[in-house]
Amino acid sequence: MELIIKGIYRHFKGNYYLVEDMAYDSETMEKMVVYRQLYGERACFVRPLSMFLSEVDKKKYPYVQQQYRFELQEAFQPSEK
Repeated sequence: MELIIKGIYRHFKGNYYLVEDMAYDSETMEKMVVYRQLYGERACFVRPLSMFLSEVDKKKYPYVQQQYRFELQEAFQPSEK
């Protein structure tokens, strides 16, 4: 799965987030996703890319319908210019 910068993603628990950019951990050079919540305080977060794009743990969350932790919302994909 490819990460879309400026894409709107839905977390498997239901909230929506805007992916603002990619960054690198200065110690490990691990790719990190910079994203902002689209509710409440609109706080900004970072998470490892591998975790952001990972599948939902169906053993821990057996009733979740979504396959991935964060899924791009098609209606919100940025248009290419």
